[in-house]
Amino acid sequence: MSRQFVTEAVMMAIYGQLLISSSPVEYIVPYTTVMELYELRDSDDPLMNRPDDDKHVKLKISELIAYFEEPLNAKKINRCLAVPWAKSSGILLGGQSKITIINSMDTAVYGETFDPIETELLLSSQREKVPILTDQFELIQRIIEGGVPVQVYDIDDFDFALEEDTFRNSH
Repeated sequence: MSRQFVTEAVMMAIYGQLLISSSPVEYIVPYTTVMELYELRDSDDPLMNRPDDDKHVKLKISELIAYFEEPLNAKKINRCLAVPWAKSSGILLGGQSKITIINSMDTAVYGETFDPIETELLLSSQREKVPILTDQFELIQRIIEGGVPVQVYDIDDFDFALEEDTFRNSH
């Protein structure tokens, strides 16, 4: 059985290690974060502090967009967009990784505390009963401080999150 995480599409471009995990992983990605890739790619604002890193990440974002636009993958994604909370069939990314797009909906349930994409991550995590994987320390802090009933991992703890689930399922 694969380990599941809710995350943003841009995480796949920034953190290549997510695609080469030691065990099967499924990333559940809100569709709005896929659309955000286009904005990030076309923005003049840097995503990374170093120009070389920024250029590399924008290249990876362009590659991910192109992969999502391939006919079979686009068909999988478009099928889930007709119904709120529908999920695409898995899109393979690397040997043991796959992405499932979810047509999540921001219902403003968390008001001012979280932006629309953060709200969709939280709601997707609650609905699917899987943890969030993020690199945003401030988001993790707000989740904890707000008592939001989700499990969240910092991306730096990705290997730990995989091991923790393996340990839990083997006992």
